[in-house]
Amino acid sequence: MSKKSSGAKIAAASTAIDIGIGTRDRAAIADGLSRLLADTYTLYLTTHNFHWNVTGPMFNTLHVMFMGQYTELWNAVDPIAERIRSLGHPAPGSYAQFASLSSLPDAPDSPPKALEMVRVLVAGHEAVARTARKLFPIADKAGDEPTADLLTQRLTVHEQTAWMLRSLLEE
Repeated sequence: MSKKSSGAKIAAASTAIDIGIGTRDRAAIADGLSRLLADTYTLYLTTHNFHWNVTGPMFNTLHVMFMGQYTELWNAVDPIAERIRSLGHPAPGSYAQFASLSSLPDAPDSPPKALEMVRVLVAGHEAVARTARKLFPIADKAGDEPTADLLTQRLTVHEQTAWMLRSLLEE
């Protein structure tokens, strides 16, 4: 065997992914994570929009609360995208890709009233939780503990945030 063909085999082997999760499972998990990334980014944009545009007697409370929420969502985007990359797939990163992958609608064209913002965000956090939960059995079956851990963390955040926002809607 020539040095040239030996080097090509080593280069090919060094780019192959052998992490104990099959190609099909990695693709299915990456697809689900891409949907989670799109949902997370869409909810981030909506929450940030509401932070800028909230008005009314609850302004300060909601302005500060929304800032905490959009900051948490922003910090969640990178680990989701990097998990997709770790599985050997490109992470979506354009508005067009996010729009086609997300289960959430875009933010309303005109800012709604404060309590309607809260309702929109409750629905958004619940939708992201459903997206994460839908992927969990696929990651679990594939033995993908890092993705399962990421999903558990995201579920905890979204379920707790939805609960806190729903609490604001009680009379």
